[in-house]
Amino acid sequence: MENASPARILVVGLDRYGMRACVRLGLDVTVVCGAAAWDQGSIAIPDEVRVIRVDDHTSAESVLMALSRSGLDSESFDAVYTTAEGSLVMVGLLAAHLGLPAVPPEVAVRFRDKSVQKREIRAAGLATAGAVVVDDIHDVGGIAELGTAKAVLKPVAGAATERTSAVSSVAELRRRSEEYRREGTTQRTFILEEFVRGEEWIADGVLFEGELLFCALGRYGDPCLASVDSGRPLNFRHYDPSGENWAYERALPVITASLAALGLRDGVFHMELFHDPETGALTFGECAARRGGALVQEVVHTKFNVDLAACAIQVALGRRPEIDVKIHPGVIGGAYLTSDAGLLLDCPSADQVMTRPGVEFVRIERPVGERTPAVSGTNHRIGQFMVKADTAEELQQRFAEVWDWFGPQVKIVPDGLTSRGIRALQPTLRPGVRFGDALWQ
Repeated sequence: MENASPARILVVGLDRYGMRACVRLGLDVTVVCGAAAWDQGSIAIPDEVRVIRVDDHTSAESVLMALSRSGLDSESFDAVYTTAEGSLVMVGLLAAHLGLPAVPPEVAVRFRDKSVQKREIRAAGLATAGAVVVDDIHDVGGIAELGTAKAVLKPVAGAATERTSAVSSVAELRRRSEEYRREGTTQRTFILEEFVRGEEWIADGVLFEGELLFCALGRYGDPCLASVDSGRPLNFRHYDPSGENWAYERALPVITASLAALGLRDGVFHMELFHDPETGALTFGECAARRGGALVQEVVHTKFNVDLAACAIQVALGRRPEIDVKIHPGVIGGAYLTSDAGLLLDCPSADQVMTRPGVEFVRIERPVGERTPAVSGTNHRIGQFMVKADTAEELQQRFAEVWDWFGPQVKIVPDGLTSRGIRALQPTLRPGVRFGDALWQ
């Protein structure tokens, strides 16, 4: 009896852990890689993976044309998968076209459009922020009032708090509109949400045929918007189900009800909730039908022995993941390494960061010589690191120690400097190098 042929999977967008899982499962893997991800070059592609280059991996036209050029069609694959936020709806449509299982496009829309998402959550009787759609952020002249004392302005289908800000008046909203119009932002449809106070919790889990197989609950050190406003690097940790079971008991009913309201039955998810420490009330924030960003994959795998990427690939193939949860003692969390915007000249290496107390993993993402952009959101970073500690307080202390050590060693030429300003930085950037301009002193 001959061995069965390996399952064939189409992966849209580069995903280091997704590709690794495919290779380990012995799959026949085809990856669609967009031009931006290829040029960035930060994710190594295994030799076993077939790569199809496209202009834009979020475009159905771009992907379908590339598949056709490669001689691939509906008979070429058994499954399709993505963890790229901007490709979720497109992959739903692509899967329907190819006759493959995936999150249906109408369900994917509920996870991409924040206004639709909150409408469905509210209809299910769950608490969430009030929200109104701003059809064109470049033209807010018709908005006479916010409807709330403080609102959160964000793209209706954004990610990672990019272009997310708090506004407290119509005048402030109009100033933001003018700023985006000057910049010529391509994202034009925004949403104004009621500002919700409290701790920002996160939930990362796995669903199969409507059953919640696994859920890791945690929290950000500061709410994402607070991190953006304060400039403090994003950081997070996950709660221990044994010592902090009260949080799971409080959150799991809200998580399962929210997923049911949004119609997700299969896949992984990343949800954000707001917790009021005084009342214990939970308010739905938003949810993505994909793995969480930052170091969620690494922290969950280390803390719970659950590989979210491998689970997602198995679910995409229609297989029930075999999850063997093993709780690692102590507190484990991830954080960003940040810098000002500008030309990066030098920073500590991953090996150097690994020598700091408690650090277990480091990824330096920006190469020396690259310009770090002035990103409005939590994704502004040079790299990321994971820390182990005995307590939540010690975890925050170790984060702070790494930030305090790392920051002064970053050498960067900030954007917007004149030549005089750059010259003034020379003693810092090139210690001991003298620039003289006269022969006789």
